[in-house]
Amino acid sequence: MACRSRSSQLLKRDAVSDAPSGGLVLLGGPPGSGKSTVAGRLAAAAGRPTVHMHTDTFYVWIRSGFHPPYLPEAALQNEVVQKVMTDAACAYAGGGYDVILDGILGPWMLDAFGAACERRGLGLSYVILRPSLEVVLARARQREGRELKEVEPITGLYGAFREVGALEGHVINSSFQSVQQTADEIAAGLRAGRFAIAP
Repeated sequence: MACRSRSSQLLKRDAVSDAPSGGLVLLGGPPGSGKSTVAGRLAAAAGRPTVHMHTDTFYVWIRSGFHPPYLPEAALQNEVVQKVMTDAACAYAGGGYDVILDGILGPWMLDAFGAACERRGLGLSYVILRPSLEVVLARARQREGRELKEVEPITGLYGAFREVGALEGHVINSSFQSVQQTADEIAAGLRAGRFAIAP
């Protein structure tokens, strides 16, 4: 219950500013779903100290021995990276910051994040951005640098978010929404506890 009540306070403009700890919001979805843009907008508009963690950065730091995270040989790498990002996010939250993480944060990561938050008494919320596959692929074609642009892996990762079972209520179809509309829907859902993950 404590987890649910704390997570519903995330991003409230009237939240108590001297709260001893913050909470985590995981913003997941396939590549090209708009996670980073929306997360940045949410963090900038937050009414209390907030950190935006772009989780792709944790992979970019690997300069030698990197494996694309969607390949089978990346399993150990991905396990290490998840631990590092979880510890970093919880350290910020323990210091009084709300933390918005964006990335390919699938339902398979919730157990680890949930256990870490429960140990520390932190709230946890989970949001999935899932525009149509056509929208995702169109956005991916415009990406630059090391960002994933290949159709096959993007389509495969999209499939990982297609059937999420009991988490369907955490999904936002942002196909026809502006960035601000999506951010507003997430902020309202966080205040209402729509996206809270119970311990």
